[in-house]
Amino acid sequence: MEHFDVIIMGAGLSGIDAAHHMQTLCPKKSYAILEQRGQIGGTWDLFRYPGVRSDSDMFTMSYGFRPWKGPRALSPGSEIREYVQAVAHDEGIDRHIYFHHHARRASWSTQEATWTVEADQTLPDGTQKPVTMTCNFLFSCAGYYQYSKGYTPDFPGIESFQGKVVHPQAWPQDLDYTGKKVVIIGSGATAVTLVPGMAKTAGHVTMLQRSPTYIVSRPGIDKIANQLRSVLPAKLAHHLARFKNIAFSMYVYLLAQQNPNYVKKIIEKQTRKALGPDYPVGTHFNPHYKPWEQRLCLVPDGDLFEAIRSGAASIVTDKIDTMTPTGIRLQSGQELEADIIVTATGLVMRQIGGVELTVDGRPVETGKTLSYKGMMMSGVPNFANIFGYINASWTLKADLICTYVCRLLNYMEKKGVRQVVPVSDTVAPETSFIANFSSGYIQRGLATAPKQGTKKPWRVHQNYVLDIISLGSKNFNNGALKFSSPGSH
Repeated sequence: MEHFDVIIMGAGLSGIDAAHHMQTLCPKKSYAILEQRGQIGGTWDLFRYPGVRSDSDMFTMSYGFRPWKGPRALSPGSEIREYVQAVAHDEGIDRHIYFHHHARRASWSTQEATWTVEADQTLPDGTQKPVTMTCNFLFSCAGYYQYSKGYTPDFPGIESFQGKVVHPQAWPQDLDYTGKKVVIIGSGATAVTLVPGMAKTAGHVTMLQRSPTYIVSRPGIDKIANQLRSVLPAKLAHHLARFKNIAFSMYVYLLAQQNPNYVKKIIEKQTRKALGPDYPVGTHFNPHYKPWEQRLCLVPDGDLFEAIRSGAASIVTDKIDTMTPTGIRLQSGQELEADIIVTATGLVMRQIGGVELTVDGRPVETGKTLSYKGMMMSGVPNFANIFGYINASWTLKADLICTYVCRLLNYMEKKGVRQVVPVSDTVAPETSFIANFSSGYIQRGLATAPKQGTKKPWRVHQNYVLDIISLGSKNFNNGALKFSSPGSH
């Protein structure tokens, strides 16, 4: 049985980030990465639908330690995947990855101060072999959603449809939609990416939405960042561009929180300018919620609006009555003909990669724990989890959490203790881990998500500056973390 100081779950954007920090800040500690799939990249290797790209600018979504050299701020998924793979290869991280190892269970023993991780290894012939490893610290970088299947509502009559039904999370690479009538159900980031991507060759693409989303055009190329790169060293230019974009995104978010009607009017004005005075913006681009109660959808250089103006795509705002052999009948009575229906209806939220956790034989119910600084769970020793921002790039918080975890491990080694556990002296309040965010995939998964308190360190911030202060603190003796070793009190 192999033993490591740290086991990292997942070889995606977060997992490679964690490995880099381990090698840099804890060079004497051994680590392994368990990756259930056969490739590096996580989300950016899994999603292969037409037009897949980042929904955050790459200067904040890339790692703080590795300058983004691509020309586009909103970059294709293939470029992001290659970037993550290059970091893993260049730093030798790929030599620590156990591919096709799906972690199923992890059991903590206080007596041994050790996690026992049980995984299924998928062999080349497709059979599975049970594998057991142990570690001192378990670091989940497995994302927040189920990889094997996306979310699809129970659409009435779906079995009668004679065309092809596809979910973006399981996109068939041989799907030919040239000249076909396509209906994309959904209005989130995936849908607004698919529409212009498919409209280039499809006969016509219709985005069918139950309710509108805030959609904002953003330049695909960051001219200021590229100018900085042309005159400054790569790392300095990267940090300046990163700081600029962080400051701007925080400004927009705070403005939306303080004056949502003003931000709403600005977005509506831009949309009317992009689509023309005769387009029914009030019908198809007028969300019922305030800006940033759900994530804003960014479209590079207004590609979605261009597809609509050209007639290659259209938007219908209505509810589904039933699917028919030839398409979809709406509650208004309108019928949409379709050869292909794409269900861009969201993700299935899942905590810590679906791994079953137990502490001294007691199952951990993640929905009944309190989140410590948005990265550890009350009552769960030697464990951390990366959950990034919903109002900014995921990687910004991943960087902060990885640095914090490494400092914590070094502190424990210096003090000669083997166990750390967040302990709250209050009952967990029924406060969502992610407050004031109404996206469907978030709401569906809140029951199993850790809760948050009203005061630090149990308050989960969606604020990069506050997290720099909170996660940058070197004071681990804050009363919430309890350190010990086997046999001690």
